[in-house]
Amino acid sequence: MVARLAAPRRRDAQRTRERILDIAMREFAARGYDGARVDAIVAACGMSKNLLYHYFAGKEALFIEVMERAYAAMRTRQNDIALTGHDPVGDVRTLVTHMVQHFAESPAFISLLAHENLYKARHIRKSSAIEAMFNPLIGTLKRLIRQGQQQKVFRSDVDWVDLYISIAGMASYFISNRHTLSTVLKVDLSTAARLRKRMRHVPQMVIAYLCEGATPARRTR
Repeated sequence: MVARLAAPRRRDAQRTRERILDIAMREFAARGYDGARVDAIVAACGMSKNLLYHYFAGKEALFIEVMERAYAAMRTRQNDIALTGHDPVGDVRTLVTHMVQHFAESPAFISLLAHENLYKARHIRKSSAIEAMFNPLIGTLKRLIRQGQQQKVFRSDVDWVDLYISIAGMASYFISNRHTLSTVLKVDLSTAARLRKRMRHVPQMVIAYLCEGATPARRTR
């Protein structure tokens, strides 16, 4: 009897944690670490501050777990990608497209990153989980570069760090600056059609760089 009753309690506890993290993510994304208020989070959750501290040691612990959860969502999306393993050009296109889509669907994540950079990564540096979650993406990117170079379809001087920064920048800047860009360019960047164009444009830019100097037949893929 005790064992049968334990499972629902564990599920309730997990749902409570997830609810806290959902609301905390919105609070931190909107106001940053210093601006966010635990009182506002518990009020939105409809619980006492003591109950929140039952699940999380404090504000910083909560923020770090919010960041870990955001990075985990990015890793989950990457794990869902089906890469062929033998077509580096097609695989890069798929990977980059999914990265653009992830950033487009995760504006709160972009806001969290912007706020955390103001603190020079002070909080996420305390998390070993984030580095572990990021490693598979790095490994995938390095593998695709290596495969493309071995097949002589990618240039030989690709730096994976520069490449990742360029991909992430092109994928996220469109979202993080969409309001100012829409205003000064007089183009509505929030439309589905504009996002679809962006999801085609960014992979094309990346592949054009990677395939510079490759055979014409391969570059037309």
